Amino acid sequence: MVFEGFVEQVRFLSEFECSLYLIILALGVTLVLLLVCGMPLLLREDAHEQSRRDGVQEPAESAPGLWQNQEWQSSVHLSCQLGPNAGDEQHRKMVVIVTGAAGFIGLHVCLALKSRGHGVVGLDNFNTYADFSLKRDRQKVLSKHGVFVINGDINDALLLRKLFDMVPFTHVMHLAAQPSIRYAAENPGAYVHSNIAGLVTLLEACRRANPQPAFIWSSSSSVYGLNTKVPYSEEDRCDQPATLYAASKKAGEGFVHIYNHTHGLSTTTLRLGTVYGPWGRPDMAYWIFTKNILRGKEITIYEGPNNADLARDWTYIDDIVQGCLRAMETAQKSTGSGGRKMAPAQCRTYNLGCNNPVTLPTLISILELNLQVQARIRTVELPPNCNSPFMYSSVSLARAELGYDPSTGPEVGLKKFVDWYREYNGLPECNSCLTESSCLPEPS
Repeated sequence: MVFEGFVEQVRFLSEFECSLYLIILALGVTLVLLLVCGMPLLLREDAHEQSRRDGVQEPAESAPGLWQNQEWQSSVHLSCQLGPNAGDEQHRKMVVIVTGAAGFIGLHVCLALKSRGHGVVGLDNFNTYADFSLKRDRQKVLSKHGVFVINGDINDALLLRKLFDMVPFTHVMHLAAQPSIRYAAENPGAYVHSNIAGLVTLLEACRRANPQPAFIWSSSSSVYGLNTKVPYSEEDRCDQPATLYAASKKAGEGFVHIYNHTHGLSTTTLRLGTVYGPWGRPDMAYWIFTKNILRGKEITIYEGPNNADLARDWTYIDDIVQGCLRAMETAQKSTGSGGRKMAPAQCRTYNLGCNNPVTLPTLISILELNLQVQARIRTVELPPNCNSPFMYSSVSLARAELGYDPSTGPEVGLKKFVDWYREYNGLPECNSCLTESSCLPEPS
């Protein structure tokens, strides 16, 4: 009937009008077919292109059918096996997936979990934002300690679903994120892709899991934004982020709360201070200062209004790991089943810092002492669009409820970093030749 009606309409058109009508109709049908059949491929290509721009290496392991590989499955299950010392009187048995496992904090958290006998498997997309070789070296360390790191992306919903089907995770430790405040200004899409979209994809995997795991993740003290009251408290306002990175983390906190409130997911948000230590990130100030001081190059530091020194909550990695583990050990079980909330679930937020802000001049003087080289310093004014010049958080709540007790001062922590930095880069102990470029390989 439709075709007969169409012919009846065409009968009254001129030959030219009829041809034009048929061409337009054919183009319309072609467009519809392209949209229906080709859109998934186009979207996939757009996602790959976005990943490429964000510095994400396409992971071979997340290819369809990977989980059917027996060797891969065996590696995952072996990594998740509990050790003989798991589940003693002090520590409950945990099987944990750690995202961002080849990152700075992820490495140390995985090692700490494994040393306590817990089952742990890592997930990392090995992006090229930071030093790729450093990530691979971290992966090698984890492999030596029996931790398998999957090369995959938290935005890969199918991979996550298969993993959660394979292993009944008790906890998710979500540390994967696009870091760096400065990088965000030129690459905002990377932060939405990882810190928001990736987080939601992971939360969905947790919601669908049966049983649901407890969800612990790293937010940031930068969510306090333009607050001038210090130390920051968990009850302080967080509606004035100063950077895109901070905004992405605050948005993430909102999504985490929704999944707790709506789906019964047990959630713990950890607002971390400025973390430093061995195996750290090459884009961090203490790493850049160390590298340039050793090369005899000038370092640039910012100062606040009225020549005020900048201060940050420099927190040693071992203290942060202690807080992460205590958060996991005290996390209650989720109350959702089949994606539905059956009862109210635990929802917590804690600051993890050192509770003792360190100024940049103090940081540099400690580095000079350990490097035995005097820094060449250039001081510039803090740009108006940056975070507050003086930032640190109160850890009284984490101390009271988690038993969190940061105990590593900057003198001890920075010495450990410098010792590791020398060893990792193969630098000589000879201080007399530290500023002679002919005596030094270019450090990372």
